[in-house]
Amino acid sequence: MVTKLPPWFKKKPAPEVISALKGLLDGLKLHTICESALCPNAAECFSRKTATFLILGDICTRNCTFCAVKKGKPEAVDEEEPEHLLQAVESLGLKYVVLTSVTRDDLDDGGASHFARTIRLLKEKMGVMVEVLIPDFLGSDKSLKMVISAHPEVINHNIETVPRLYHEVRPKADYKRSLELLLKVKRLEPEIVTKSGLMLGLGERREEILQVMQDLREVGCELLTLGQYLRPSPKHHPVARFVPPEEFEEYRAIGKKMGFTEVASAPLVRSSFKAAQLYFKARGTLTLDDSEWSCFSHDF
Repeated sequence: MVTKLPPWFKKKPAPEVISALKGLLDGLKLHTICESALCPNAAECFSRKTATFLILGDICTRNCTFCAVKKGKPEAVDEEEPEHLLQAVESLGLKYVVLTSVTRDDLDDGGASHFARTIRLLKEKMGVMVEVLIPDFLGSDKSLKMVISAHPEVINHNIETVPRLYHEVRPKADYKRSLELLLKVKRLEPEIVTKSGLMLGLGERREEILQVMQDLREVGCELLTLGQYLRPSPKHHPVARFVPPEEFEEYRAIGKKMGFTEVASAPLVRSSFKAAQLYFKARGTLTLDDSEWSCFSHDF
């Protein structure tokens, strides 16, 4: 187990920036994964007046050992949440919105109808582009089709780690089920961009990472994010190792050769950080030099 942060982690906390945006979100009774998951990039994102919105409450029904999101019995779904989210998007002037949720296995559709309603409202009222990071809906085709029918630009579903570690890290998830979800998206609506991500440093081996990357390519996944796992508390899964930036860059190069449209790979990369840039680069409407991806690694 490793506990001390390596020297390439340079974070610049900006509490006043976080406080300003938090005031807006709290007033609208909205949550962000930035806060709930203790994201190290929160200050950077909040300073740009953006955030990844967490819908369906902030209490998850699963017990993933890597995740800082609260676990337990969720409250009833707030039916006004989509409208409140619309107000936040309008106030912040966002044109690209990223939504995720806690996993709601307690709901018949896993929250899919709430996702769809929120996506439609944002697109119809604001004309924004929407990226969603969704749970597996316990493999329900009906629930997945609800989300697809709302036509988000990107559907992200994180594979998170290698199959061997699922019983430790994602005990209620299923590796094959997650791969099948991404495959179904491409079969049902090929125009939707698919995306996934892994955390490194949980105890995985190099050959296992490469196999997961290959598995993702075989189901048509286009965008990939790779970042360093950071232990939220002593109660969570320990950090097995800190992966150096050079190794992350190596995985990025391998991923590009495998055929991913784009790969964001660096210690502080998270699945929704700078999501719009990744999407536009995938669509061929944004050009980034390799050096520009270093912003994912340093000086937050």
